[in-house]
Amino acid sequence: MAHAQKPQGLYTPEERIRRDQTVWTLIQGILAPMQFLVFLVSLALVLRYLWTGEGYMAATWSILIKTAFLYLIMVTGAIWEKVVFGQYLFAPAFFWEDVFSFLVIALHSAYLWALWTGALTPTEQMWLALAAYAAYVINAGQFLLKLRAARLQAEANGTAKTKEVPA
Repeated sequence: MAHAQKPQGLYTPEERIRRDQTVWTLIQGILAPMQFLVFLVSLALVLRYLWTGEGYMAATWSILIKTAFLYLIMVTGAIWEKVVFGQYLFAPAFFWEDVFSFLVIALHSAYLWALWTGALTPTEQMWLALAAYAAYVINAGQFLLKLRAARLQAEANGTAKTKEVPA
């Protein structure tokens, strides 16, 4: 039969090879920790503003940079899913992570809307950013759990990292 094997875990052997061979895996591997560092700086600046009332512009710029990273990682992640799983989003292996990613994007986008329209006060904007950040932390945790599952699957199958990639 020409059908792909059913995955016994996160990836079929073919998907694992595509994952290991695509440049989009490296790009995701670079962008994710960069986004997390931007998040940590931004979180500190937002909390500083909420605590002291100072640093609104710094906090605002940090949220804008964090949001740009989020959009970038979402677009490149969709491309990665297309290369590895054959569809841009909602591949079965990452369905719930993608669903929750849309909540994260919606909250960040709501912040942009609030900033652009002035619909919320600066303090309300910062609380909205914190809600977006809380959703981001949950979503990042989902992805970390998937990475761990993939590592455990590779160890169980005796295919650590890229052993199965043909020379």
